[in-house]
Amino acid sequence: MEYLMIGLLAFAMILLISSAFMKDPYKILREEMDQLSMQQIQDMYVVKKKLKVLEEELLVNDIDFQPVSAISKASSEKKEIHEIIKNQVWSLVQQGLTTDQIARQSSLTPEEVESIIAEKMRRG
Repeated sequence: MEYLMIGLLAFAMILLISSAFMKDPYKILREEMDQLSMQQIQDMYVVKKKLKVLEEELLVNDIDFQPVSAISKASSEKKEIHEIIKNQVWSLVQQGLTTDQIARQSSLTPEEVESIIAEKMRRG
């Protein structure tokens, strides 16, 4: 029984030592995967850079060829009013201020103040 144990222990030591000197079969595969992922990252960077340049060129062309009336329409379109401002307008209404006073305090036009009030009245 002792010989069997000593033999198995010696065999295990031989296998352990030989595994330290063996070549890793997955090392080459890991290196190839790393190179592939780095190449992919570099390609994505180049593509994003080119896309950014193209977008900038398109934006410059759009601004150059945009008629003056379209620019004035874009600035005169209804702007989105934040919910906090709407709540402040409503609290000023409840305090009894007029729409002109509220408009001066909130930097809104009287029409915008009236539309906010109407919206709040519809909601209840």
